[in-house]
Amino acid sequence: MPGIIVGIDGSGHSHQALIRAMKEAVAHRAPLTVLTVHQAVMGFGGGPVNNPGDQVQAEHAREAAQAETDKVLADIGEPRPEAVTVRAVHGFPAEVLINAGRDADMIVLGNRGTGGFRSLLLGSVASRVSHHAPCPVLLVPSENPD
Repeated sequence: MPGIIVGIDGSGHSHQALIRAMKEAVAHRAPLTVLTVHQAVMGFGGGPVNNPGDQVQAEHAREAAQAETDKVLADIGEPRPEAVTVRAVHGFPAEVLINAGRDADMIVLGNRGTGGFRSLLLGSVASRVSHHAPCPVLLVPSENPD
């Protein structure tokens, strides 16, 4: 996926990342890929367990990501990114984002997601991606930190 990738998970932090990613895509005249990941369950061997219904859940996640993307596009007005694609996959969020970054110019993430440790300044996915991504990573703080 060439261009800019933004990972979203429905949190306020990822919403701010989506807004910033759109601005970066405009500034760099780069395509934007909005990527959401339906969290897989880890099996005994460390790989994802595929359950019936995972693809349906991933499609629901894509629909939610598309609705959020459409709303942000409507709110930001002009100029807009030249191309915006919304994708959803089933897997481990950090792993999916790191792999997607192999061909990307940049990954944009909120500094925290929907995880339960609200006192953390950096979430586990943001930390792992920022340490292992093969491209630059932009971490966007929420406007209203907890």
